[in-house]
Amino acid sequence: MPSTPSVEPTAKGVILRAEPGRVVFHPRETNYELDLVATGAFEAGQHVGGVIRCDARKVYTVPSGGNFIQPVLGTPRIVQGRVVTLTEQTITVRAGNAFFVVTLPTGKDTIDLHVGNIAAGSLVNVVALPGASFEAA
Repeated sequence: MPSTPSVEPTAKGVILRAEPGRVVFHPRETNYELDLVATGAFEAGQHVGGVIRCDARKVYTVPSGGNFIQPVLGTPRIVQGRVVTLTEQTITVRAGNAFFVVTLPTGKDTIDLHVGNIAAGSLVNVVALPGASFEAA
């Protein structure tokens, strides 16, 4: 898999709720309320830019379907969007007006290249493991 420059675009938005170790992040210009592990101190109402990270259980290349995060409220389980950057171990996906740095799975049959190889600009569907996190940029 060829690499692109390692740039981590930031997700911009508001912290709706903050408690030790957890935040509810509302990406700008969306209805999403993402329940994430916090890797830093945040306050409710704080406008922030940061990086959302998750580990993939499975990754699919897909022909169509748009950019979205499921569920709209809660911990992200499915992230679908365009690949912005990639390395051997990660892809950065723009989904639902937020960016996710996704650690690729390593097991057998965990990456389905039905529509071709993963490349910058390709549309992917990521089934995420629990524990997506948010860190300030």
